[in-house]
Amino acid sequence: MNDNAYWFNYDIELEDGQSTRFHIALDPLTLTMKPASPEPFPPWTELSYQQCKCCRLSPNTHLYCPIAVNITELVDRFKDILSHKNCMVVCETADRTYSKRTSAMEGLTSVFGIVMATSNCPVMNFLKPMARFHLPFSSVEETTARSTSLFLLGQYFEFKKGRVNRFDFDKLEKSYARVQLVNEGLLARIHSVGKRDADKNAIITLHSISQFLSMEMDFSLTTIAHLFERGPDA
Repeated sequence: MNDNAYWFNYDIELEDGQSTRFHIALDPLTLTMKPASPEPFPPWTELSYQQCKCCRLSPNTHLYCPIAVNITELVDRFKDILSHKNCMVVCETADRTYSKRTSAMEGLTSVFGIVMATSNCPVMNFLKPMARFHLPFSSVEETTARSTSLFLLGQYFEFKKGRVNRFDFDKLEKSYARVQLVNEGLLARIHSVGKRDADKNAIITLHSISQFLSMEMDFSLTTIAHLFERGPDA
């Protein structure tokens, strides 16, 4: 991995003193995450195991699901942690440090989000630019603004290359509909791994966000539209 890799260190400290660090490094050119766990991988990471309905990969060429491989460590460490358990989460980047006292579920949701977006899953690759500007603990409103803004910026570059001649959210809406299928597939993969629910609820939260974003595309981004309304003297 290039020394210029974009990196994120997540430190999660539970209220009982248990502490875990996750290091995430992205290739500066491809924005693909450096593999988080070495082989051998558990059986539930095999591509053919509970393969997502929208998966574009073939077990003939890809033995493992790229996302499953990268969340193996997360699932293993948190499979028996209750999702509502309090913790302190610190995310350190090259530019700044974020911290929040929150639930294990919200902390894991933030980690899952960037891992899923950068694991080189063909369905999730459209989220790589947003992962480059990762915002830990982002609200639904923040996620909506970031995802739509970056999508339109991407459309602008496509327009300059002559690849598109109109801007709309139809493509983005369809992309998020496929993200929902990936979330469902990952949930099915890890459903029997742990006794409790923090890792599962993190994916459920991501699933809820992707459902919300898909709905927002249909309803003209109503939660952020008011931010752009100008008064009569503006």
